[in-house]
Amino acid sequence: MAWSSIARSSQLSQSLSRIVSEGGAPTPAASALRNAAALGHRGPRAASSSFHSLASVALADKCGAAGHLHHHPSRGISTTPAKLLPASAAAECSDAEAAAAMAAVPDLGPTKPGEMPRVVVLGTGWASCRFLKDVDTSVYDVVCVSPRNHMVFTPLLASTCVGTLEFRSVVEPVSRIQPALATRPGSYFFLANCTGIDTKKHEVYCTVAAGEGLPTNPYRFRVAYDKLVVASGAEPLTFRIKGVEENAIFLREVNQAQQIRRKLLTNLMLSENPGLPEEEKKRLLHCVVVGGGPTGVEFSGELSDFITRDVRDRYSHVKDYVKVTLIEANEILSSFDVGLQQYATRHLSKYGVKLVKGVVKEVLPKEIVLSDDTRVPYGLLVWSTGVGPSEFVKSLNLPKSPGGRIGIDEYLRVPSVEDVFALGDCAGFLESTGKPVLPALAQVAEREGKYLAQLLKKVAAQNAGKAHCLSKKADLGGPFVYKHMGSMASVGRYKALVDLREKKDARGISMAGFVSWVVWRSAYLTRVVSWRNRFYVAVNWATTFVFGRDNTRIG
Repeated sequence: MAWSSIARSSQLSQSLSRIVSEGGAPTPAASALRNAAALGHRGPRAASSSFHSLASVALADKCGAAGHLHHHPSRGISTTPAKLLPASAAAECSDAEAAAAMAAVPDLGPTKPGEMPRVVVLGTGWASCRFLKDVDTSVYDVVCVSPRNHMVFTPLLASTCVGTLEFRSVVEPVSRIQPALATRPGSYFFLANCTGIDTKKHEVYCTVAAGEGLPTNPYRFRVAYDKLVVASGAEPLTFRIKGVEENAIFLREVNQAQQIRRKLLTNLMLSENPGLPEEEKKRLLHCVVVGGGPTGVEFSGELSDFITRDVRDRYSHVKDYVKVTLIEANEILSSFDVGLQQYATRHLSKYGVKLVKGVVKEVLPKEIVLSDDTRVPYGLLVWSTGVGPSEFVKSLNLPKSPGGRIGIDEYLRVPSVEDVFALGDCAGFLESTGKPVLPALAQVAEREGKYLAQLLKKVAAQNAGKAHCLSKKADLGGPFVYKHMGSMASVGRYKALVDLREKKDARGISMAGFVSWVVWRSAYLTRVVSWRNRFYVAVNWATTFVFGRDNTRIG
């Protein structure tokens, strides 16, 4: 029975790949559907369910299901009441019937004459949220598609792991960043993952992130665009090291910070149980951080501060077992001045962080194996070794820059297709531009978002906001130019590094210590998105200074 189901789903997959094609060549829409199946589901059972649910929507009318297409002009969204077909019914339908799949998927159709052009934004990171904040909603309708409905202020995320800040202090809902998403009739936020793009039809294909309770699960839909902004971000680099994804915790999202906090507090409490061997206590309370960039160093500093100020008072029975190890293949904070690197190394070592130079070969459930076969037991493992292209970006049939990002020109356009722009960590300059690929930094992404909002305002002023209306001779103003404003990193115990030089070998301000820590906190307090969150952050800092960090384990 299971093998029969797999075979039928495979047949339907082959049928979908021939949708509206000539000579057997797959269309972009069919490729997008295959991407949706590949990205959204792993394993035969999930794949079978995926294709059957799509068939139930697409083939209901042709194959006898009681679904009929309805239109809702006030919303511009067409829907099909879905009824799940038996696998045999889906398998018996012809290619012509399978071709109806694309037309029957619920959609937000193309804008009509007289309506404002629609900008579709993929993602809610630094680049997309700055674009959403600055885009002119008097000339554009905006649709945002993302699996999360908020922006994360990532520079302060490490502070939430140990209770210095509360989680709500570092997140901002996109509806607050751009109120039009919640109030304007033609603007929407969709909680979904984009699984494919058809640049010829000007459509994106989406799968709802949490489809429970909807007519089908997974629930799919498509959105037509006049202008598309791809700012879907990047994924943590694992270098294909065995065991990383299964055993390590990354630090890029709030739910990951919550997981780190729960794990840390759980291990502290479990280690006090009677009868535990000494070696097991040492393992449980050994926190290992892999990656010596700003995120890894700041988390190590926060963790060291948490241990020296809070753990020793509240977990006195096991305080001597708590250790922190930072593993880095080269030098920590390699983007900083050598003098600042040495200061950070001395400071972290002084306050109990053990620095290990090495390369991880394998990650096991309770220990790390280094390239020299050294084994490092751990109770908590945080992985912070940079980011790379996501599977979604890799799946797109778009030009790629060095490193695998989406290739863009100096105006942030994807040059091989119309009306598509890419920003942030998922985009990089093509080699033909003569510009280097910019680093995956928040300040890069934010400035790109601001630039593109201004560019699209100029486009709208030339009546080129609609699809296929942007000519090569349009006046876009000057190209995007990035100027590095400097780097900052906290190392714990009221100390930080500030490097305000454009390049490592350039002249400028470079300092470390308490004054740098004041500059670091002041700068980030002013950069938090809203006044509400600035108030939260200031109150959290004051509360932590007076009463210490909260060590309540919730969940």
